[in-house]
Amino acid sequence: MKQWIIFSLSAAAALTVAAGSSFADDGRGHDGVQDGAHFQLAINPKFAACLGNPYGPAPKADVTVLRGKLNDTMVLKVSNVKPNLAFDLFTVEKSTLLPNGQPNTAVPNVGMAWYQSDIEADNKGNAETQIKTILLDQIFGVDQSTLLPPTNTFHVGFWFNNPNDAAACGFAVASPTPFNGEHKAGPLAMISLPDAVTNLGPLCTKPQANGTCHP
Repeated sequence: MKQWIIFSLSAAAALTVAAGSSFADDGRGHDGVQDGAHFQLAINPKFAACLGNPYGPAPKADVTVLRGKLNDTMVLKVSNVKPNLAFDLFTVEKSTLLPNGQPNTAVPNVGMAWYQSDIEADNKGNAETQIKTILLDQIFGVDQSTLLPPTNTFHVGFWFNNPNDAAACGFAVASPTPFNGEHKAGPLAMISLPDAVTNLGPLCTKPQANGTCHP
């Protein structure tokens, strides 16, 4: 099943109204036509019980990205999580899940990661956050001091901010992950799935036959 779609100018216009922003034609887009991406994040199976409510609907994370002239806008909407949970949003190089949502034992970590935003659920377990940065087809990091080449981060994921929120699911609180501002976060909660054909993340809207993304 394809995990994301490219959407039309009419859909992009709807997002523009919803976000309360105005966008011009994008020099990075397809022939001057605004476009974007829409996809869902998948639950990290190991920590599903700590993310959602017992006997309640499964947690959902819906992502919409609109290409802009100088940067892009991402709107993330989270629902059905436990009330008042806090998370930390990143764009990352790799997904630790297979296209079917099961753990990928060949990918032990997410590789390059960029801290993008905090997420805070309300007392009903809903949250929404918006970021503006380079996202579609071009997001990358590079470290010339270590000779790390330009490395794309085409996946989106978020981590439990408080390690204790995942302790009941077996997370070792004494060994936090670095995925928050204090570098003492919990485990990965939800992440995007790779495309079954290209293995690229959904922030690449122009995949190439050789497995790269056209910038």
